[in-house]
Amino acid sequence: MPGIDECLLEVMRLPGARGAAVIDWTSGLALGTIGESPNGDYEATAAETAEVARMAAEQPVFARDPAADPSQPHPAPAGSPRLPGPGAPGPPGLAVEDVIVTTAAGYHILRFVETSFDSSVFLHLWLDRKEGNLALARMRLGDMAERLVLA
Repeated sequence: MPGIDECLLEVMRLPGARGAAVIDWTSGLALGTIGESPNGDYEATAAETAEVARMAAEQPVFARDPAADPSQPHPAPAGSPRLPGPGAPGPPGLAVEDVIVTTAAGYHILRFVETSFDSSVFLHLWLDRKEGNLALARMRLGDMAERLVLA
């Protein structure tokens, strides 16, 4: 079970990886960083990506399965965090797994990490668009998020 530093080193082995961080989305603080920062400032990048993660995690439209009965809670798939957020009405539904933002030069993948305390942590990977493989990166981030140990 890798810790933050080991996880970030593993993330940087992905083809096209430019930078990565483990971030607490409630505070906007980076718990660990490696590689480049998209804007040259790790703290600003952590705060900005935390806003995007928080926005996705707290929206009821992303927290529920719209095809199911909204009055019934839905169990999250094994290994996925339940992130209803304070703004989500009613029982929590299926969790947000990740958020992907594409730009002309790259991809930003925000992968939520389930924790035993409050599941407010995510992995942020900045991937070069020409060299990276988005599908591979998403699968590997999912594996890493499941194995990540936060002490």
